[in-house]
Amino acid sequence: MAEHDIGPGPLPSFSGTGTPVQSRDRHTHPRRSRRARTKAAVLAACLGALGAIGTAPSSAQSPPVGGPPSGHLARFVPGPCPQTPAPVPGRCGFLEVPENRERPTGRTIRLAVAIIPAASKTPAADPVVFMEGGPGGDAFGAIPFLIDSDVNRDRDLIVVAQRGALHSQPNLACPEMDRFNATAVGLRYDAPSTGQGLVRAAKECRDRLTAEGNDLTAYNTTENAADFAALRKALGIKKWNVYGYSYGTDLGLTYLRRHPQGIRSLAIDSVVPPQIVSLPWAWDSAQEGINAIFAACKAQPACKSRYPELSRTLTEQVRRLEANPLTLAVPPPGGGTPVKAVLDGGTLVNLLVANGRLVPAVDVPAALYELADGNPERLARAQAAGATPAIGEFAHGLTHSVACAEWAPGFSKRDVLKAGRRAFPGWPDSVLAHAPQLPFEHDLCRVWNVPDRTAVQRVATHSKVPALVITGTFDAKTGASWGPFTGRTLPRSTAVVIPGITHWVVPQEPCAASVLRSFLARPTAPDTGCVPEVEPKPFTIIP
Repeated sequence: MAEHDIGPGPLPSFSGTGTPVQSRDRHTHPRRSRRARTKAAVLAACLGALGAIGTAPSSAQSPPVGGPPSGHLARFVPGPCPQTPAPVPGRCGFLEVPENRERPTGRTIRLAVAIIPAASKTPAADPVVFMEGGPGGDAFGAIPFLIDSDVNRDRDLIVVAQRGALHSQPNLACPEMDRFNATAVGLRYDAPSTGQGLVRAAKECRDRLTAEGNDLTAYNTTENAADFAALRKALGIKKWNVYGYSYGTDLGLTYLRRHPQGIRSLAIDSVVPPQIVSLPWAWDSAQEGINAIFAACKAQPACKSRYPELSRTLTEQVRRLEANPLTLAVPPPGGGTPVKAVLDGGTLVNLLVANGRLVPAVDVPAALYELADGNPERLARAQAAGATPAIGEFAHGLTHSVACAEWAPGFSKRDVLKAGRRAFPGWPDSVLAHAPQLPFEHDLCRVWNVPDRTAVQRVATHSKVPALVITGTFDAKTGASWGPFTGRTLPRSTAVVIPGITHWVVPQEPCAASVLRSFLARPTAPDTGCVPEVEPKPFTIIP
């Protein structure tokens, strides 16, 4: 990669096997869709028999975190499943591993593990292990969506709360940052005072976590990958299949590169290439995803007619809001007491990059034209959603331990700004100076203070293990072209690009879920026949 370069730009469509990249998809956010079906699927799975995966012999009681020296041993200890909104339909336990494998006499930590049985009465011997995104996301919260996508139809499903994440011990949650983020919906996104508040909250969290004895240098992708390798051995599994999305693809590719033994296949969804990911790279993905939404609107006659100048309208609104922010009192999306919400240029951009979590992609053209016509309510309500975060659910400590060691080093604030200018010429520098979703990260990393790990992490994965690479064209966090790009060093890979889908494709599109299941059955010849039939959903048309 050339110095200060965020990637090759638009890439030709291809797969690692030389077959054409296949496309299509729908847009909904997986964490808020198919609720009724999900509950039914979870209930049905609860009634099934437990899987046949074995466990290594161990005592029935786990030592506390920070207990006896760990050496390099790892073991699986059965235990109760954590309490989650939807009960875990399987059996659980903890994987005990060294916190820092470079310090063999240090303390142990525990990673929560769930083993969900296959729906089939005759499951295949090789299970699927899931790698959550983030870094710092709640893997157990993804279980209903994995079941709803039938990932466990023919194989047991193993879900791991990564080191530092919710349900593992320690949990590197940062309530300090959650509380600040709740107030930040009423602040200018890129104001220096907002950055100072964010950094102060991060420092408070870091000081507390380190005072509790946590070695933040050990919460990185190298150690994370080693945990998965240790789990396979501790469970006595000869071979398994890996499925990860978002940061879980960065982790999955690192795992394949460093611990290839026992990996039957790798499926990666919404791809973060470890050799490329950086703060400037985020602007490239934002440009690709947003432009894909605009192009899809132009391809639908009703949308093209109603919203003919989307790119120009977005630039105008970013510039207008950045110069003159709007302050509104609006109820959150679920109702309740109105909260103060500020819309400036940076806020608008990040509402779009949030990939449907706040503004569904099908509503983006309507929301922009409503804003231009003096009606910012739709966007303001989306911004107000951040006023009621789930305190302690997301492990910001893992997020920034990874981002500050692996993504931020080697690129300056100036590099981020240059990448933003390339992606969106004409936008204000005050907006472009901050990587989407990671504002003020360079300032935050100075107080987070973890060592640069890019020399061991910013490396491409070359492997002949069969791989499935799935991306969505509307993904503004991890642009769709990065899937085929990653497949270039995976010669037995199949790349599938799904139009109209945002981040984490499989739970949003039944066809993508079908392709994944066929890949698990036949990793070198997945059935992609349904892909050409999938089309983006119609965009919302306002009168």
